[in-house]
Amino acid sequence: MTEHTSTYGIIGYPLQHSLSPLMHNTAFKALGVDAVYKTFPLQEAELPSFFTHLKEKKSPVFGLNVTVPYKEKVLPFLDALSPFTIRVGAVNTIVIDEDRKLTGFNTDGPGFLTHLMEMGISTAGKRIAVLGAGGTTRAVLAALCLLPEKPAAIKIYNRTTAKARELVARLGEKIDTGLVEVVDQMDDLNVELADLLVNTTSVGLKEGDPCLVDENLLHANMLVYDVVYNPKETELLRRAKAKGARTSNGLGMLFYQGVLAFQHWAGVPLEADVKAKMRQSLEQERVI
Repeated sequence: MTEHTSTYGIIGYPLQHSLSPLMHNTAFKALGVDAVYKTFPLQEAELPSFFTHLKEKKSPVFGLNVTVPYKEKVLPFLDALSPFTIRVGAVNTIVIDEDRKLTGFNTDGPGFLTHLMEMGISTAGKRIAVLGAGGTTRAVLAALCLLPEKPAAIKIYNRTTAKARELVARLGEKIDTGLVEVVDQMDDLNVELADLLVNTTSVGLKEGDPCLVDENLLHANMLVYDVVYNPKETELLRRAKAKGARTSNGLGMLFYQGVLAFQHWAGVPLEADVKAKMRQSLEQERVI
């Protein structure tokens, strides 16, 4: 590092599981760019001072990713939002220009859909069950609701029902969420009838985290997608695989959203060879 090294990074808490530094530092090295990607594990009380320093002319930081639990909480600190991000109401990428103006983007939704497309999964006419009510949930729901070929139905469950209802209500102010139904009980998700089950919560990050779904409801005619990618197989995925379900962790989503985030920072598309090196770095660490 030199005095001219640009800094990028990720804010959230906890961050020891994050593979974003590996992926983005691989890209900087491949491009020969004098930049470094760091982790910024912040407590919520530290956010105001962190963003105050970000806006100072002397700050070396020019781009950030945002992960749990701050994808919605960073909104008041930003100067502008992309059109899609306004509709989602959650940010996972921040671009900081030379004038220290902070613009928020959301690449989670497109990253999720691109990974599904890569796996040959179409959501058109499908019954989808979603767990969670956080920033990632917002992006996934928004992306699904904005697809031209709509799913048949989307049911969402969160332990705190009021939070899920608020999420859908706020999304509904900007997006047609007519397909989305908030259910009060896990049983009402009708997992046994679902074609796609998506866990957008952080349950599974820690060793010993439970499986949120009764394994007897999981079946071979579904895809179970867990946005958690480290560990590579959560308890939910392990049990789903045992039931014959197709499973995927969120590492493909991490890759695709990361490419989009990097392109926002750079202002230009990434070459195929750089993207290949980014993905290879992840595959060597965890299997997509």
